[in-house]
This record gives sequence, C-alpha cells and structure tokens, in this order.
Amino acid sequence: MSAVDAIVRGEALVQRRAIAKAITLLESTRADHRAQGDELLTALLPYTGKAFRLGLSGVPGVGKSTFVEVLGLYLIAQGHRVAVLTIDPSSTVSGGSILGDKTRMEHLSVHERAYIRPSPSSGTLGGVAEKTREAMLVCEAAGYDVVIVETVGVGQSETAVANMTDMFVVMQLPNAGDDLQAIKKGVMELADLVVINKADIDADAAMRAEAQIQSAMRLFGLVNNAMGSAQAADFDKQWHPKVLQLSALHNKGVDAFWAAVTQFRSLQSANGKLASRRQHQSLAWMWERIDAGLKHAFRHDQAVSALLPTLQAQVESGHLPASTAARNLLAAQSGRAQVAIK
Repeated sequence: MSAVDAIVRGEALVQRRAIAKAITLLESTRADHRAQGDELLTALLPYTGKAFRLGLSGVPGVGKSTFVEVLGLYLIAQGHRVAVLTIDPSSTVSGGSILGDKTRMEHLSVHERAYIRPSPSSGTLGGVAEKTREAMLVCEAAGYDVVIVETVGVGQSETAVANMTDMFVVMQLPNAGDDLQAIKKGVMELADLVVINKADIDADAAMRAEAQIQSAMRLFGLVNNAMGSAQAADFDKQWHPKVLQLSALHNKGVDAFWAAVTQFRSLQSANGKLASRRQHQSLAWMWERIDAGLKHAFRHDQAVSALLPTLQAQVESGHLPASTAARNLLAAQSGRAQVAIK
C-alpha cells in the first residue's frame, strides 16, 4: 500500500502510522526528504480542503490544552473526527522542546477518532511550526473534518495561525487587564472569537473582562470597517467578532462555543469570505516557502560561507557595522562582493 493510500484509505492503525510518518518526512530538513515530501503533498492535495480549520491562541496558563480536550471529546460525540496540532516552544538555549501538550489530553489522545501531533516551533516566529500547514493538509486528507491548531502561548505574537486557519480564536483569563491592555494586544485585531476561560473562578471579573474586550473589539470595528449605507444593509450577512465565557475544567459553555463556530462557518461560506480567505492563505504560504528557501540558499552559498567568518569577527570587534556586513554578504551571494572590506 502506498503512503497516499495508507493516509486516505488505510485502516485506523495503518492510517495513524502513515500520518505520523508523513508529517515527520515533511518536517525533515534533508534535501531528499524535502523532495519526497513535496511529491507526497501534491498527491494528497485533491483529498484536502474539506475540514474546518480552527486556530487557538492564548497566554500560558489560560487553559488551552484543557479546552482542546473538552472540545475534541464534544465534537467526537457529535460525530466528527478531530486532529489537533499543538506547537511547543523550542528553547533558545538547548534548542529542544518538551512536547508535553499530549500528556494533558489523556482522554482525547487515546481516542480512535482523534489524532494529536505536537511539533517544536524550532525558532519559527508567530506561534506555529514551520510545517504546520503541511501537517494540516495531511490530517485533512486522512478524513479529519475538524483540525485544531494550538499555538505557542507567549502573549501578543501568535498571529501566524490566523493566516492558516478558517477561524482564529483567542483565549483570555478573567483578570487579563484593563481596556487599554485589551486594545493593545496585537492578536485581538485578528480574533474572530474571544473566549474568556476559567469564568467560574471569579464571575464578576469575567463579566468585566467580557465588557472590556467587547468595547475594544467594537473600537476595532469602527476603525477598520467604518460602515456606509451599503455596508449597513449587509450587516446581517457578515460575521462580527464575539466574546464568550466558559469553563473548560467544568465543561461549561463548550456547546455555546461550537454554536458560534457553526454560525461563523455558515455565514462566511455563504458570503464567500471563507473561500477567499483560503485563497489568500495559499498565496501567503507560497511566499513563506520562498522566503524560507532563499534564507536556506543564502546560508549554504559558498561565497557567503567564505566571507562570513571575516565579517563576523569584524562585527563582533566593532570594526564594521552589522548593516554593512549584511549588505556585503548579500552582495557575495549575487557575485558582487567587494574584494576587500575596510
């Protein structure tokens, strides 16, 4: 059985093993593995695109993993198959990742209708791993109709997931800050839905947080989408970001959350924005891979490698500005390096 057949039509254990091997192949940095991964992904592409892609972000301790497990089990009970791609931060010191999110989802991780894959961020910015998009497509080809991407929780920079999912959800704590804090978070402007988790701990704080976040999101709406008469007539056909309270630990509010997601999907599909969003995301993905390819080619260029030790030493000693060194390295790659750098 080929890898494509194993992923698309394989029995449960065969399929699970094939998915894991495919994602490992796609994450490899070896040139031959990259070529094989591209070939596999191209073959799987006709079987993708049918799942709903849900991005989830939030600060550490907000309860993302607990919420994902509760939501995953709820969706499985509704007849869905759920794939979860969790991103773990890589250490800037050792380079390693704990990859421990799966241990928090002890019930979901062993369910036959769920697949959980933790991946290291490996220095990639934006809260996702370099090959998260590819892993998402593999899971879709395997028939998982809901794919959840749980980002690295670092606060205000997990924005890349919004550019690869159909819906971007931000999780907040009841005492996350005041109105200004809600406004200044970069992720808030991208959020389709904000969830205040652990609302059971302090009901008053949760209500205040909901009011503050709604106020902030209303401000974003006024600034970014000043409504004219034509837009006002179209108001009911558009999705307007919402704020919900829930308690993942006590399994309260998950049904209301999924009802909001279902409404979002219905509205965005009807007005064509879901298809448009995916088209833009595919083009953004292409440019991301071009950027990554150019960076890889630069680092492995012979002229750059020959010049790099000298320039690094001059920058470290303070004899050469970093910007000048960068320009000369770029020039070296294109064959226009200065013979000597003073």
